[in-house]
Amino acid sequence: MCDNHQKPIVASDTPAFFGIDHYGFPEAGEHPADPPSYYPPYFLSERFQRLGYHVEELRNGFYWVTSGGYDAAFVVTADGVIAIDAPPTLGENMLEAIRDVTDKPVTHVIYSHWHSDHIGAAEVYGSDVEIIGHEITKELLERFPDPKRPVPTLTFDKAYTLIVGGVTLELSYKGENHCPGNIFIWAPAQKVLTVIDIISPGSATFMHCDASQNISGWYEAQAQLMEYDFDFLVAGHHMSYGTPDTVKASIEYFADVLEGAQAAIDRFSRSDVLIDILIEPGLDKFWVGTENWINSMTNFATKHVLEKRSSNGQLWSERLAGVTTQTKYHAYTVLESIRLERNRPNYRLKGENPPPFYA
Repeated sequence: MCDNHQKPIVASDTPAFFGIDHYGFPEAGEHPADPPSYYPPYFLSERFQRLGYHVEELRNGFYWVTSGGYDAAFVVTADGVIAIDAPPTLGENMLEAIRDVTDKPVTHVIYSHWHSDHIGAAEVYGSDVEIIGHEITKELLERFPDPKRPVPTLTFDKAYTLIVGGVTLELSYKGENHCPGNIFIWAPAQKVLTVIDIISPGSATFMHCDASQNISGWYEAQAQLMEYDFDFLVAGHHMSYGTPDTVKASIEYFADVLEGAQAAIDRFSRSDVLIDILIEPGLDKFWVGTENWINSMTNFATKHVLEKRSSNGQLWSERLAGVTTQTKYHAYTVLESIRLERNRPNYRLKGENPPPFYA
């Protein structure tokens, strides 16, 4: 292998981490500690460490449940319990959380979207529940069957209002964002909004914009969150539920990612710059040049975000957890979404030595 690889990796085969020489990903090195406020008291409690879940009432019978990484929710009504999602990391603990506060049965289950990391334990609710989801969610679960994710029994297209035991939940679909069929769930009386995998309160969110499929739609969904007069956001991931302030912080962070990604494309994706990057390793190493091009843009955008002071004067690593490890993945995903989903300013003109254009 090449001796002057940018970052050689020491090969290892330990249970904790598998490393290989010269290619692949290195083990994460030194990074700043997460902001102290990221870890709430429940996370360090003996009870949580022993049982693996935490349940907390947000308002008027609406409860948030977390495994300290994955979130779900339920609402206690006069006629039974409405459950929202069933992450496998909670599994039967979802039922335990419900039993902690009520002996009423689960009568309705809402699927936020079809991904198994959020509804992969839905079978725990039994076969007598009404399962509500978007029609695309049903289509995908019929196409890719999973007995642990029963197919919805009631679907909708644009909007559906669920009223159970005096509790109203307004379900709406605003188009593909994280994935097709990912819905907004609004509890107007409690002022609790549930939208999964758009932001992760207090953190930089999991890599590649939480593995989202439509990045333009994902950014649009961030703005759509703020159209609601919510006090609490159940967001699907990490240590805490969201508040308007934590949601605004995440939106600002990803605005900076978009800004940095666009600046990187403006600098490195012009044809007159790109060609030099591509051919520098040699005409017989086109894919090496391609990686250098992509990495140059990713690194430029990452530096932009990590060295920029945010609106309160702090670096993002001082405000959100995971920023120094996750930003490079977001930067790559967002700059690719700019190239693939957003309007191009120009294209190649015919003839020799055309004016620069964006690749």
